[in-house]
Amino acid sequence: MALAARPATPADAERIAQIYNEGIEDRVGTFETRPRTTDDVRAWFDGRHPIVVVEDGEATVAFASTSTYRSRECYAGIAEFSVYVARAGRGKGAGAVAMRALIDAVKPAGIWKLVSRVFVENTASRRLLGSMGFREVGIYEKHARLDGQWRDVVIVERLIPENIT
Repeated sequence: MALAARPATPADAERIAQIYNEGIEDRVGTFETRPRTTDDVRAWFDGRHPIVVVEDGEATVAFASTSTYRSRECYAGIAEFSVYVARAGRGKGAGAVAMRALIDAVKPAGIWKLVSRVFVENTASRRLLGSMGFREVGIYEKHARLDGQWRDVVIVERLIPENIT
């Protein structure tokens, strides 16, 4: 079955939470340690920041989301992003489908830059983002602790040229 992306809706919150919670458990994609509830994810739908899901037939296997970068008005066109793939769907291209859909979704939202941080050792995500036109702009050393261990992260960014005038 082919992978297909679509805009997420609050009805997708339960499955998005499940996928995100797998990422939290795996300790490879986020500093978060508290599992997220469906209500936590529903709060992400603010009408301003695009969220997309990827389906393999009827099953949602991945999502990519954006959120506020900084509260100052001058940063309104910059968004943080995340991409997560369900364990069973990893390595099959769902992350790339999600990121292409997210990049397309941010254009009409007026977002001119996507930024994130990736664990240095997360080579799969770094490779994916590099293939999507993201550049690595530096490393935050000892950015935060996860399970009592300091972790470094790579800072990534991608301009959305259509939105820069």
